[in-house]
Amino acid sequence: MATKSFNFYSYPHQEISNFQQKIKSFCSETSTSTVHPPPESTDELTIKKVHKRYEGLMMIRTKAIKGKGAWYWAHLEPLLVQNPDSGQPKAVKLRCALCDAVFSASNPSRTASEHLKRGTCRNFNSGESPTPITSISPAGVVTVRSPASSSSPKGQQNHRKQSNSGKRARRNDKTGEFSGDRGGNTNSDTPSPTYSVPPVAMIGPAGFPARDSVQPALPEVNHRRHVQVEQPHVMLSGGKEDLGALAMLEDSVKKLKTPKSLPYQTLTKSQIDSSLDLLADWVYEHSGSVPFSSLEDPKFNSFLNKIGLPSVDRMDLAGERLDSKYKEARIMSEARIRDAMFFQIASDGWKSGGDNNHRYHDHGSGGFNNLVNLSVNLPNGTGVFRRAVFTTGYVFSKNAEDVLLETIREICGSNLQQCVGIVSDRFKSTALRNLENQHCWMINLTCQFQGVYGLIKDFSKQLPLFGNVSDNCFKVANFINNKSHVKKSLIKYQMQEYGRVGLLRVPICGGNRFMFAFEPVFNLVEDVLSSARALQLVLLDEGDKIVSSEDQVAREIDEMLRNPRFWKELEAVHSLVKLIKGMAEEIEKERPRIGQCLPLWEELRLKIKNWCVEFQVNEDHVDKVFDKRFKRNYHPAWSAAFILDPLYLIRETGGKYLPPFKYLTSQQEKDVDKLITRLVSREEAHIALMELMKWRTEGLDPVYAQAVQLKQRDPVTGKMRIANPQSSRLVWETYLIEFKLLRKVAVRLIFLHATSCGFKWNWSFSKGNQSRNAIERAQKLIFIAAHSKLMRRGFSNDEDKDSFFAVGNGDDDVLNDVLFDASSL
Repeated sequence: MATKSFNFYSYPHQEISNFQQKIKSFCSETSTSTVHPPPESTDELTIKKVHKRYEGLMMIRTKAIKGKGAWYWAHLEPLLVQNPDSGQPKAVKLRCALCDAVFSASNPSRTASEHLKRGTCRNFNSGESPTPITSISPAGVVTVRSPASSSSPKGQQNHRKQSNSGKRARRNDKTGEFSGDRGGNTNSDTPSPTYSVPPVAMIGPAGFPARDSVQPALPEVNHRRHVQVEQPHVMLSGGKEDLGALAMLEDSVKKLKTPKSLPYQTLTKSQIDSSLDLLADWVYEHSGSVPFSSLEDPKFNSFLNKIGLPSVDRMDLAGERLDSKYKEARIMSEARIRDAMFFQIASDGWKSGGDNNHRYHDHGSGGFNNLVNLSVNLPNGTGVFRRAVFTTGYVFSKNAEDVLLETIREICGSNLQQCVGIVSDRFKSTALRNLENQHCWMINLTCQFQGVYGLIKDFSKQLPLFGNVSDNCFKVANFINNKSHVKKSLIKYQMQEYGRVGLLRVPICGGNRFMFAFEPVFNLVEDVLSSARALQLVLLDEGDKIVSSEDQVAREIDEMLRNPRFWKELEAVHSLVKLIKGMAEEIEKERPRIGQCLPLWEELRLKIKNWCVEFQVNEDHVDKVFDKRFKRNYHPAWSAAFILDPLYLIRETGGKYLPPFKYLTSQQEKDVDKLITRLVSREEAHIALMELMKWRTEGLDPVYAQAVQLKQRDPVTGKMRIANPQSSRLVWETYLIEFKLLRKVAVRLIFLHATSCGFKWNWSFSKGNQSRNAIERAQKLIFIAAHSKLMRRGFSNDEDKDSFFAVGNGDDDVLNDVLFDASSL
């Protein structure tokens, strides 16, 4: 069939011209759009670089697994780390397949050398060959047969051409295969190669044939520089893609043949030692609430093994490790004492058993039932624990005096004037007074917590109101607890009114013995008062009405509970005891200085007067009891410190800040003069009194006075507190330098503490552990724990204080459980 020819010139000229313009316009638009690509952002470039680095490492590792790379790639895997916020790749890391450790990918060779060869990786066997099984020499692995291969010169010429073209081979990024340059001489009839590997059993541990295997003869061939294998071989059905999976399989086989070591071996020795030191510190610092026997619990040891630590031996904790920690804490505490120019000794724990006011203990017989602690108060407001002393039974004042003087000499040596004074919870009129008379520079005080708390015992013994309430509560409690049907009725109404049940706690022994420890009686008063509504409902019960008509005691109890006077007296006693206990607990918590004693007692006096007015109690009798207790606790240093402390200066009408002499009695003013003259030499006494007169008339500069008295709100309690408690002493040391003698007295006086509180113990020490070595270990353990508490200022809240060494008696007692005789170590 004839084909119709196309005649270009038969089209109109205008249409051709229009067609050419459209072609030019299309070409110009295409070139414009391709010449200026949109710029890439910095983040995109970073992500692109990370991907490129990751793909490059993966390509190198793939080659190495196939036998064309370094040995360590069988154990190191590239890892792409993503940004947790954006989810985009941000870095490339190397992960060890043996221990899952992650390293930088900047230098894989160095990482392999440091992590694998030098023994850092516990799961890597250095005796094995660093060459993976799949990286063995390719002899006998790949067989390629070509029908065009021959030994003719023509064939050799073709082989040389293809070798040269192989140097220009390029890799296809999609398939991972290499293709030769188009200029090379290739044969399209050559069949695809067959991939195979020899049996695994034929491979030796060093990447060479096994000792018993025979190396096959490998005839040389010239085609594509490959060799022809005559031995049988294992065919991989998946081709070359199976090589990576085969490497993973062999790696798993090696891991199973070499089981992992114990978990704690993954940590270095230095890491294990450091962790055990921290654990020992924690045990020592909380030894009152952590018995050493708990460290040998199987679950605790299992936990340690899970995190890579060995089990803990309590013999080690009670042996050299304890001695080392004690020596370290001792050196630190002695250094802090040496830095101070003077100090005060605080002694607490002399009161035993039932005499220890609000702490009602029941110690076992035959053991140490008291633990006295001796600490040092420094001028900067901090404290340092010094020693612990175990006592048994009643302690005589002479023994306490010897212990206190021995402690001072251990610290000061021959310079005893470095000790300004002592504050103790006992022996004010005996041991403390004797030491003060022997050393005129000392100011020995009684603990004001004990003094204020002693008012409860005084009122319970001397106020008839307390005796009446105690007797009435005993009668009510004994009647209800001994009548089963009345007790059941009380329990029923307690559950109905309060949603709880609580019997009336009657003390074990009644009578006057509880006048020396009012705490158990107060618990009974609280129980009766808290069950007031339920007791009223018991009176209305029909069954109890019948009993009341037949029982004389029941009628008395009925009349008593219906009498408003009984409930008013009960509430009065409860209110007064709560008032005094609250004041004492506040003193224990705040640990006031000596200058604050007079204001505290005056505040307590005012509160008790208001109580007398509220409950219509005779003030004269109450004042006598109060004044007697005040005089027993008073020390002339109270008045002197109150006058010399800039914290209590009063702003007069003229703008001056003057000492509060007007709040002192005439006797207290004389006490100020006597104390100041006692603390200086006789030759300087008149100069000190002249300086005192100047201080009384001129006072302190208003700016400095306001700076000392500046207060700020405590973020925890919400109370207003002095911003800088040390400013009172620092003003005397740095600004009031014209008072050459008075300033020496002031700085040694106003820093003194008025309480000896700070540590609470509640344990016993049985006869079996009273050996000398066991006591020494107990003292070291207490020293370490107390030193740590003071360093952290661990007495900032009541919960922490109550838990410090608050361990009950019995098998879990720390001393009985842990600090055994050193001969057993």
